Amino acid sequence: MTDTITRECPAKVNLFLRVLAREADGYHGIETLFCRIGLADTLRIARIDRGVTLAVTGGDGGPVEENLAWRAADAVLAATGRRFGVAIELTKRIPAGGGLGGGSSDAASALLAVNQLANGAVPRAELLHMAYRLGADVPFFLTEAACALAWGHGQRMLKLPPLPGAPMLLLLPGVPVPTAAAYGWIDEMRQSAGRRGGVALDLDVLRSWGDIARLAGNDFEAAVFGRFPAIRAGFEALAGTHPLLCRMSGSGSTLFAVYRNDRDRDDATMQLGVKFGGTVPTTSA
Repeated sequence: MTDTITRECPAKVNLFLRVLAREADGYHGIETLFCRIGLADTLRIARIDRGVTLAVTGGDGGPVEENLAWRAADAVLAATGRRFGVAIELTKRIPAGGGLGGGSSDAASALLAVNQLANGAVPRAELLHMAYRLGADVPFFLTEAACALAWGHGQRMLKLPPLPGAPMLLLLPGVPVPTAAAYGWIDEMRQSAGRRGGVALDLDVLRSWGDIARLAGNDFEAAVFGRFPAIRAGFEALAGTHPLLCRMSGSGSTLFAVYRNDRDRDDATMQLGVKFGGTVPTTSA
Protein backbone atom coordinates (compact mmCIF):
# COMPACT_ATOMS: atom_id res chain seq x y z
CA MET A 1 0.00 0.00 0.00
CA THR A 2 1.31 3.47 -0.91
CA ASP A 3 1.91 5.59 2.18
CA THR A 4 3.36 8.76 0.59
CA ILE A 5 2.46 10.56 -2.64
CA THR A 6 4.22 13.52 -4.24
CA ARG A 7 2.50 15.57 -6.94
CA GLU A 8 3.33 18.67 -8.94
CA CYS A 9 0.60 21.35 -8.83
CA PRO A 10 0.83 23.43 -12.02
CA ALA A 11 -0.30 27.03 -12.41
CA LYS A 12 -2.68 28.16 -15.15
CA VAL A 13 -3.32 31.23 -17.23
CA ASN A 14 -6.57 32.33 -18.88
CA LEU A 15 -5.90 32.73 -22.60
CA PHE A 16 -9.21 34.52 -22.80
CA LEU A 17 -11.80 35.35 -20.17
CA ARG A 18 -15.29 36.73 -20.68
CA VAL A 19 -17.38 37.71 -17.68
CA LEU A 20 -21.07 37.12 -18.33
CA ALA A 21 -24.12 38.61 -16.63
CA ARG A 22 -24.53 38.72 -12.88
CA GLU A 23 -26.94 35.99 -11.83
CA ALA A 24 -29.67 35.97 -9.20
CA ASP A 25 -27.34 34.45 -6.59
CA GLY A 26 -24.88 37.32 -7.05
CA TYR A 27 -22.28 35.28 -8.93
CA HIS A 28 -21.24 35.79 -12.54
CA GLY A 29 -20.94 33.18 -15.25
CA ILE A 30 -17.72 33.06 -17.25
CA GLU A 31 -16.35 31.77 -20.55
CA THR A 32 -12.64 31.07 -20.46
CA LEU A 33 -9.83 29.11 -22.06
CA PHE A 34 -7.61 27.61 -19.36
CA CYS A 35 -4.01 26.72 -20.19
CA ARG A 36 -1.73 24.85 -17.79
CA ILE A 37 1.83 26.19 -17.53
CA GLY A 38 5.16 24.88 -16.31
CA LEU A 39 5.38 26.84 -13.04
CA ALA A 40 4.23 24.54 -10.23
CA ASP A 41 3.98 24.02 -6.49
CA THR A 42 4.90 20.62 -5.04
CA LEU A 43 2.59 18.69 -2.73
CA ARG A 44 3.75 15.75 -0.62
CA ILE A 45 1.09 13.84 1.33
CA ALA A 46 1.89 11.09 3.80
CA ARG A 47 -0.56 8.75 5.49
CA ILE A 48 -0.76 9.10 9.28
CA ASP A 49 -3.07 7.70 11.94
CA ARG A 50 -5.56 10.55 12.16
CA GLY A 51 -6.17 14.24 11.45
CA VAL A 52 -4.77 16.60 8.82
CA THR A 53 -1.54 18.53 9.33
CA LEU A 54 -0.10 21.14 6.96
CA ALA A 55 3.42 22.55 6.62
CA VAL A 56 4.06 25.23 3.98
CA THR A 57 7.44 26.44 2.72
CA GLY A 58 8.25 29.07 0.11
CA GLY A 59 5.15 31.17 0.75
CA ASP A 60 2.28 31.95 3.06
CA GLY A 61 -0.33 29.21 3.10
CA GLY A 62 -2.73 31.30 5.19
CA PRO A 63 -4.68 29.96 8.20
CA VAL A 64 -4.43 26.17 8.17
CA GLU A 65 -8.14 25.37 8.05
CA GLU A 66 -8.72 27.93 5.27
CA ASN A 67 -5.96 26.49 3.08
CA LEU A 68 -7.52 24.84 0.02
CA ALA A 69 -5.18 21.84 0.07
CA TRP A 70 -6.07 21.22 3.74
CA ARG A 71 -9.79 21.57 3.00
CA ALA A 72 -9.55 19.23 0.01
CA ALA A 73 -7.72 16.56 1.99
CA ASP A 74 -10.22 16.84 4.84
CA ALA A 75 -13.15 16.51 2.39
CA VAL A 76 -11.85 13.21 1.01
CA LEU A 77 -11.09 11.86 4.49
CA ALA A 78 -14.62 12.76 5.61
CA ALA A 79 -16.12 11.02 2.57
CA THR A 80 -14.16 7.85 3.32
CA GLY A 81 -15.02 7.65 7.01
CA ARG A 82 -11.77 9.13 8.35
CA ARG A 83 -10.09 5.73 8.48
CA PHE A 84 -6.71 7.47 8.48
CA GLY A 85 -5.19 10.96 8.46
CA VAL A 86 -2.66 12.80 6.31
CA ALA A 87 0.37 15.04 6.77
CA ILE A 88 0.68 17.61 3.97
CA GLU A 89 3.94 19.28 2.99
CA LEU A 90 3.40 22.07 0.46
CA THR A 91 6.23 23.86 -1.33
CA LYS A 92 4.94 27.09 -2.86
CA ARG A 93 6.36 28.57 -6.06
CA ILE A 94 3.18 29.99 -7.60
CA PRO A 95 2.57 33.55 -6.35
CA ALA A 96 -0.59 33.79 -4.26
CA GLY A 97 -3.50 35.94 -5.31
CA GLY A 98 -2.21 36.70 -8.80
CA GLY A 99 -4.72 34.92 -11.01
CA LEU A 100 -2.55 31.83 -11.57
CA GLY A 101 -4.70 29.37 -9.61
CA GLY A 102 -2.01 28.13 -7.23
CA GLY A 103 -4.34 27.40 -4.33
CA SER A 104 -6.84 25.71 -6.65
CA SER A 105 -4.13 23.52 -8.16
CA ASP A 106 -2.92 22.54 -4.69
CA ALA A 107 -6.50 21.58 -3.79
CA ALA A 108 -6.95 19.43 -6.91
CA SER A 109 -3.70 17.61 -6.23
CA ALA A 110 -4.73 17.02 -2.62
CA LEU A 111 -8.09 15.55 -3.74
CA LEU A 112 -6.34 13.16 -6.12
CA ALA A 113 -3.53 12.20 -3.73
CA VAL A 114 -5.69 11.52 -0.68
CA ASN A 115 -8.14 9.54 -2.80
CA GLN A 116 -5.21 7.49 -4.09
CA LEU A 117 -4.17 6.81 -0.48
CA ALA A 118 -7.77 5.67 0.08
CA ASN A 119 -7.44 3.25 -2.86
CA GLY A 120 -9.78 5.30 -5.05
CA ALA A 121 -12.72 5.07 -2.66
CA VAL A 122 -14.29 8.32 -3.93
CA PRO A 123 -15.72 8.09 -7.46
CA ARG A 124 -14.48 10.56 -10.08
CA ALA A 125 -17.86 12.31 -10.31
CA GLU A 126 -17.87 12.96 -6.56
CA LEU A 127 -14.30 14.28 -6.69
CA LEU A 128 -15.38 16.75 -9.38
CA HIS A 129 -18.28 17.84 -7.16
CA MET A 130 -15.86 18.37 -4.27
CA ALA A 131 -13.59 20.33 -6.58
CA TYR A 132 -16.41 22.65 -7.65
CA ARG A 133 -17.35 23.32 -4.02
CA LEU A 134 -13.75 24.30 -3.27
CA GLY A 135 -13.42 26.86 -6.08
CA ALA A 136 -14.11 27.71 -9.71
CA ASP A 137 -10.62 26.75 -10.98
CA VAL A 138 -10.31 23.49 -9.05
CA PRO A 139 -12.28 21.28 -11.52
CA PHE A 140 -9.91 22.28 -14.35
CA PHE A 141 -6.87 21.17 -12.39
CA LEU A 142 -8.62 17.98 -11.32
CA THR A 143 -9.08 16.97 -14.99
CA GLU A 144 -5.27 17.24 -15.48
CA ALA A 145 -5.97 18.68 -18.95
CA ALA A 146 -3.37 20.87 -20.65
CA CYS A 147 -6.13 23.13 -22.00
CA ALA A 148 -9.87 23.35 -21.49
CA LEU A 149 -12.69 25.57 -22.59
CA ALA A 150 -14.79 26.31 -19.49
CA TRP A 151 -18.07 28.07 -18.88
CA GLY A 152 -20.73 28.47 -16.24
CA HIS A 153 -18.88 28.87 -12.96
CA GLY A 154 -15.93 26.85 -14.25
CA GLN A 155 -17.61 23.53 -13.59
CA ARG A 156 -18.56 22.83 -17.22
CA MET A 157 -15.56 22.04 -19.40
CA LEU A 158 -14.47 20.75 -22.75
CA LYS A 159 -10.98 19.25 -22.55
CA LEU A 160 -8.80 20.25 -25.50
CA PRO A 161 -5.56 18.91 -26.94
CA PRO A 162 -2.45 20.75 -25.74
CA LEU A 163 -1.32 23.75 -27.75
CA PRO A 164 2.16 23.63 -29.29
CA GLY A 165 4.69 24.12 -26.50
CA ALA A 166 5.80 27.74 -26.30
CA PRO A 167 8.04 29.87 -24.07
CA MET A 168 6.13 32.17 -21.71
CA LEU A 169 7.04 35.03 -19.43
CA LEU A 170 5.09 36.01 -16.33
CA LEU A 171 5.25 39.59 -15.07
CA LEU A 172 4.30 40.07 -11.41
CA PRO A 173 3.45 43.72 -10.67
CA GLY A 174 3.13 42.91 -6.97
CA VAL A 175 -0.22 44.69 -6.67
CA PRO A 176 -3.06 42.66 -5.12
CA VAL A 177 -6.42 42.83 -6.91
CA PRO A 178 -9.53 41.94 -4.85
CA THR A 179 -11.47 39.52 -7.05
CA ALA A 180 -14.94 40.23 -5.66
CA ALA A 181 -14.43 43.96 -6.10
CA ALA A 182 -13.17 43.43 -9.66
CA TYR A 183 -16.46 41.78 -10.62
CA GLY A 184 -18.25 44.80 -9.18
CA TRP A 185 -16.11 47.15 -11.26
CA ILE A 186 -17.14 45.28 -14.41
CA ASP A 187 -20.81 45.65 -13.44
CA GLU A 188 -20.31 49.40 -12.94
CA MET A 189 -18.70 49.78 -16.36
CA ARG A 190 -21.49 47.88 -18.07
CA GLN A 191 -24.27 50.08 -16.70
CA SER A 192 -23.36 52.69 -19.31
CA ALA A 193 -22.37 50.26 -22.07
CA GLY A 194 -24.50 48.67 -24.77
CA ARG A 195 -25.18 44.99 -25.23
CA ARG A 196 -22.13 42.81 -25.82
CA GLY A 197 -21.47 41.38 -29.25
CA GLY A 198 -21.55 37.66 -29.89
CA VAL A 199 -18.50 35.43 -30.07
CA ALA A 200 -18.42 32.23 -32.12
CA LEU A 201 -15.95 29.68 -30.74
CA ASP A 202 -14.69 27.15 -33.27
CA LEU A 203 -12.45 24.32 -32.10
CA ASP A 204 -10.29 24.80 -35.19
CA VAL A 205 -9.27 28.26 -33.95
CA LEU A 206 -8.28 26.92 -30.53
CA ARG A 207 -5.38 24.90 -31.90
CA SER A 208 -2.75 27.56 -32.68
CA TRP A 209 -1.30 30.54 -30.81
CA GLY A 210 -1.90 32.87 -33.73
CA ASP A 211 -5.61 32.11 -33.88
CA ILE A 212 -6.00 32.31 -30.10
CA ALA A 213 -4.22 35.67 -30.07
CA ARG A 214 -6.94 37.04 -32.33
CA LEU A 215 -9.62 35.77 -29.94
CA ALA A 216 -7.80 36.71 -26.75
CA GLY A 217 -9.24 39.20 -24.31
CA ASN A 218 -9.91 39.53 -20.61
CA ASP A 219 -12.93 41.47 -19.39
CA PHE A 220 -11.15 42.30 -16.13
CA GLU A 221 -8.40 44.24 -17.87
CA ALA A 222 -10.31 47.47 -18.55
CA ALA A 223 -11.64 47.61 -15.00
CA VAL A 224 -8.33 46.72 -13.35
CA PHE A 225 -6.05 48.84 -15.55
CA GLY A 226 -8.16 51.92 -14.83
CA ARG A 227 -7.64 51.52 -11.08
CA PHE A 228 -4.05 50.24 -10.96
CA PRO A 229 -1.67 52.32 -13.13
CA ALA A 230 1.23 50.02 -12.22
CA ILE A 231 -0.55 47.01 -13.73
CA ARG A 232 -1.43 48.98 -16.87
CA ALA A 233 2.19 50.13 -17.21
CA GLY A 234 3.42 46.56 -16.85
CA PHE A 235 0.99 45.33 -19.48
CA GLU A 236 2.04 48.01 -21.95
CA ALA A 237 5.71 47.24 -21.35
CA LEU A 238 5.17 43.50 -21.76
CA ALA A 239 3.13 44.01 -24.94
CA GLY A 240 5.99 46.17 -26.20
CA THR A 241 8.31 43.13 -26.26
CA HIS A 242 6.34 41.87 -29.32
CA PRO A 243 5.01 38.53 -28.05
CA LEU A 244 2.54 36.34 -29.92
CA LEU A 245 0.02 36.95 -27.15
CA CYS A 246 -0.10 39.21 -24.09
CA ARG A 247 -2.87 39.23 -21.47
CA MET A 248 -3.68 39.47 -17.77
CA SER A 249 -4.58 36.17 -16.10
CA GLY A 250 -7.81 35.87 -14.14
CA SER A 251 -8.69 39.03 -12.24
CA GLY A 252 -4.98 39.85 -12.00
CA SER A 253 -2.56 41.03 -11.28
CA THR A 254 -0.22 38.59 -13.05
CA LEU A 255 0.47 39.42 -16.69
CA PHE A 256 1.76 36.87 -19.18
CA ALA A 257 3.19 36.78 -22.68
CA VAL A 258 3.76 33.93 -25.15
CA TYR A 259 6.80 34.03 -27.46
CA ARG A 260 7.93 32.36 -30.66
CA ASN A 261 11.17 31.09 -29.15
CA ASP A 262 13.35 31.15 -26.03
CA ARG A 263 15.54 33.93 -27.43
CA ASP A 264 12.59 36.30 -27.80
CA ARG A 265 11.51 35.55 -24.25
CA ASP A 266 15.03 36.05 -22.89
CA ASP A 267 15.33 39.35 -24.75
CA ALA A 268 12.02 40.44 -23.24
CA THR A 269 13.24 39.56 -19.76
CA MET A 270 16.34 41.71 -20.24
CA GLN A 271 14.30 44.55 -21.70
CA LEU A 272 11.84 44.63 -18.81
CA GLY A 273 14.37 44.34 -15.99
CA VAL A 274 12.70 44.89 -12.62
CA LYS A 275 11.02 48.23 -13.30
CA PHE A 276 7.54 46.75 -13.69
CA GLY A 277 7.81 43.88 -11.19
CA GLY A 278 9.36 40.43 -10.98
CA THR A 279 9.53 38.15 -14.01
CA VAL A 280 9.26 34.37 -14.13
CA PRO A 281 10.19 32.41 -17.28
CA THR A 282 8.07 29.34 -17.89
CA THR A 283 6.39 27.39 -20.69
CA SER A 284 2.93 26.33 -21.76
CA ALA A 285 2.05 22.74 -20.85
